[in-house]
Amino acid sequence: MPVAMSEKIEAYVLLTAEIDKVEDALEEIKKKVKNVKEANAVTGPYDAILRVEAASLWELTRVILPKIFTIDGVIDTTTAIVIPKK
Repeated sequence: MPVAMSEKIEAYVLLTAEIDKVEDALEEIKKKVKNVKEANAVTGPYDAILRVEAASLWELTRVILPKIFTIDGVIDTTTAIVIPKK
């Protein structure tokens, strides 16, 4: 079932950051982006994983993700939207 534009959604944002800026970027994201419910540095191909809640897909893609990109040190993101349970 497709996610409706007005349905509340949850997503994981996989973040790539500049070397030595991961922790500072995460602190800034927590302060400036209220929709980020959890933010953790991780090992592997990404530097951090964010858990984000949004009122809609529009809010996620047009408001929240652009705010994350304004944070110093953020290079790239990959977003995985959680599939709602039936």
